Amino acid sequence: MTKDESNVIQTPNEEKDIESSNTRKFAGKVMVFVMIFAVLTSIFHIWLNSVSLMILIKKNALHLGLMLAMSFLMYPASKKSSKVNPSVLDWILSAMGLISGLYIFFTYDGLVERSLIPTTTDLVFAAITILVLLEAGRRTVGNVLSVLSIFFIFYAKFGYLFPGMLAHRGFTWERILTRMYLTDTGIFGVTLMVSASYVFMFILFGSFLNKTGGAKFFNDFALAFAGRVRGGPAQVAVMASGLMGTISGSSQANVATTGTFTIPLMKEVGYESTFAGAVEAAASTGGILMPPIMGAASFMMASFLGIPYLTVMKAGIIPALFYYFAIAVVINFEARKIGLKGIPEERLPILKEVLMNQGHMMIPIGIILYMLVKGFTPLYAAFFGIVATVVTSMIRKNTRVGIKVIIEALEDGAKSAVSVAIACAVVGFIVGVVSMTGLGQTVAHNIMQLSGGHLWLALVLVMIASIFLGMGLPATACYIITASIAAPALVKMGVSPLAAHFFAFYYGTLSAVVPPVALTSYTAAGIAGANPTKVAFTGFRLAFAGIIIPFMFVYSPVLLLQDATVGSVVAVIITGALGIIALGAASENYFLTNMSIFERIGTFIVAIMMIIPDLRTDMVGALMMIAIITVQISKFKKLETVNEIA
Repeated sequence: MTKDESNVIQTPNEEKDIESSNTRKFAGKVMVFVMIFAVLTSIFHIWLNSVSLMILIKKNALHLGLMLAMSFLMYPASKKSSKVNPSVLDWILSAMGLISGLYIFFTYDGLVERSLIPTTTDLVFAAITILVLLEAGRRTVGNVLSVLSIFFIFYAKFGYLFPGMLAHRGFTWERILTRMYLTDTGIFGVTLMVSASYVFMFILFGSFLNKTGGAKFFNDFALAFAGRVRGGPAQVAVMASGLMGTISGSSQANVATTGTFTIPLMKEVGYESTFAGAVEAAASTGGILMPPIMGAASFMMASFLGIPYLTVMKAGIIPALFYYFAIAVVINFEARKIGLKGIPEERLPILKEVLMNQGHMMIPIGIILYMLVKGFTPLYAAFFGIVATVVTSMIRKNTRVGIKVIIEALEDGAKSAVSVAIACAVVGFIVGVVSMTGLGQTVAHNIMQLSGGHLWLALVLVMIASIFLGMGLPATACYIITASIAAPALVKMGVSPLAAHFFAFYYGTLSAVVPPVALTSYTAAGIAGANPTKVAFTGFRLAFAGIIIPFMFVYSPVLLLQDATVGSVVAVIITGALGIIALGAASENYFLTNMSIFERIGTFIVAIMMIIPDLRTDMVGALMMIAIITVQISKFKKLETVNEIA
């Protein structure tokens, strides 16, 4: 090496535990039991999604049973519960969760022969499963989703008590229990199907890639590539989280893997703990948007719309890059404001050596991309991606894996899938009730009425609804609810279904950094040793520059690569980037130097101008931006002159 190795920043050799901090840390025989159970669960899902021809509802039932069983062992009932060993009640609930899935598996054929007419035993199991699932949801993703699901269940029963257009005749408990548990339109519907197949397999793929050095490669590559630029450590966090997002599709997993390295590095060069945590939280949130393996909601979108996942993946490329560009812009302004520089070159790894030693671990991602582009199913691509990861790791000694690492990857994959699976199942209550009662059509009609037929106002209403839901729901649940209830209104107003669902998907993604319930920000705050609330609000401010992106692709579907030509794509990228820079400057109140109130208002207007797909508004916005930049250059030169004299 040409540089002193002792000065080169070291990245973690192993990724940190990607489960949330409220999970148990097992010991002794329980640890061995859970490890074996998790490994067998992953192996079973590989078989289930590769060679099995099992019907969907049975497959979903077994998936839910296994995830429920693990959830009660992994997640304590309360803060006072043991963080090491499950209680007797936890073991009982775990067994009940597993049995609830096995019951459907063994009795569904008989239920079909009875034309879905339930027996008393069926209804008893339905009631037990619903209660067990709601408790699992409370433990894994918080109170809000379970409470919201209970509200919807009662809405299905007591609809006649609701006012105006929300009222309906109500359904019997037998009908509700049957719909929720004994059919594929409730908890065993499309949301759980996506969890049992695409989501589980890609989470498992990410786990294997991490165990073979994927996270270390992303960190090293980001350091070597972006470490020397202004605000280097923060830009490294953005780049590393974006790269990590290509395989994880989970904001909290991104924080846990990249944040343990980038947050201390940011603090070391002068960033405050709050800002360091916020940068990582905002950057990691974008991982849900980043192709090829986007968040679970993207697979939901493909299933809801009945389109190939490749179409969703291609549509996500420019919005994801815009999101990370928006954060990078804000960080650059912040670094200029507080006078931070990049990391000294002698402390950075050498890009060529990083690529030579670890670059081969990107081959599995290339294989997945190739298979998706060639029309193979995501399941097929994920399976061969896992195989390719193990095979590729053998190329070099530093990434080579043995049986122990493979077992750890299988274990981590199953554990990481639990919270997503439970959230998808609980959301099934809401989706089922919306379908039963026609609530989606009612809300869509009301949004159209409130907006007065103005698309911009309808978009604002849906955005507010998404952000409001994001205050208590994980991104996947937020997307499903918004897509089920609000997206139909946008479609009725002429927005393409893909753009309408992407609009809901994007704001559902931002729920991870929307205070007061910003799970990603809280994870980052724990690593940074900062106040969680302050990190959440700062993270939301950093992500704010990207808040106009969904408006851009609704008005310009070219951003989603719909009916796009090279010229049209280039044009919207230029105007979109200018709008993001303008909004970033407005939110930071800084460009080359501090801005006056008129300059700040002007940059905000420029951002709005860039949303509208019209050459006239683009020209006006560009001229305004040129004027603001001219003023900023003049102020900057005067400030430099004053500093030189001083």
